[in-house]
Amino acid sequence: MPKPLILVVNDDGITAPGIRALVEAVKNLGEVVVVAPDSPQSGMGHAITINKPLRLTKAHVFDDIDVASYHCSGTPADCVKIAVDKVMHRHPDLCVSGINHGSNSSINVLYSGTMSAAVEASLEGIPAVGFSLLDYRLDADFNAAAYIAKVISEQILKNGLPKATLLNVNIPKLSKEEIKGIKICRQAVAKWEEEYLQRQDPYGRDYYWLTGNFVNHDHGTDTDEWALANGYVSVVPVQYDLTAHHGIAHINQTWTLD
Repeated sequence: MPKPLILVVNDDGITAPGIRALVEAVKNLGEVVVVAPDSPQSGMGHAITINKPLRLTKAHVFDDIDVASYHCSGTPADCVKIAVDKVMHRHPDLCVSGINHGSNSSINVLYSGTMSAAVEASLEGIPAVGFSLLDYRLDADFNAAAYIAKVISEQILKNGLPKATLLNVNIPKLSKEEIKGIKICRQAVAKWEEEYLQRQDPYGRDYYWLTGNFVNHDHGTDTDEWALANGYVSVVPVQYDLTAHHGIAHINQTWTLD
């Protein structure tokens, strides 16, 4: 039996410390191939490149770990697409994305390049998971997050995932010893309350800078936000099918479309 083939991607760029921690975490679980953006792509969501060519270049970022790596000029979703089509010599057994700097819990899953790379892999029929650490510091300690990434990756390789399901894993900013455990959660009902700060450049022209506060409107104890606030790793199973099935019944029962 060949070793499991593992694709590693991210959205912070191929030189980010989080992806190195993730490579270290899974390097002994199978054959690892890295395809990551050549520059940071945070907040890109599921954008793909269609109006300009992509560049895919062999990288030497992980030569000390003896892992094949490539950097791509596109988005995180582009990285998965081109990896599957041009790099991987067979269908991957697992795609791991991250480890992201900062949270991708709750509504952040929609904006996240980290999670969109995992979603793209799931669309390709690859078991996939995105990992995020709730620490935005450049010198963030990824040791605990790497341990969690290894544990969950091992479970996926051993037990698989339901069809068309991937995982959104968020890790609190705690040491391995301080983390209370891992909770399977639902996505909290929360949102960003945003505003654009209006400023002027040295030439007197207006520009706008997005800012805002994250507000959790969900008081449930079964959510990712509750788990993270209480010292647990949150694991939310998500899917790329955005159909609101309850809406079908409501519209069929209340609308008149004849």
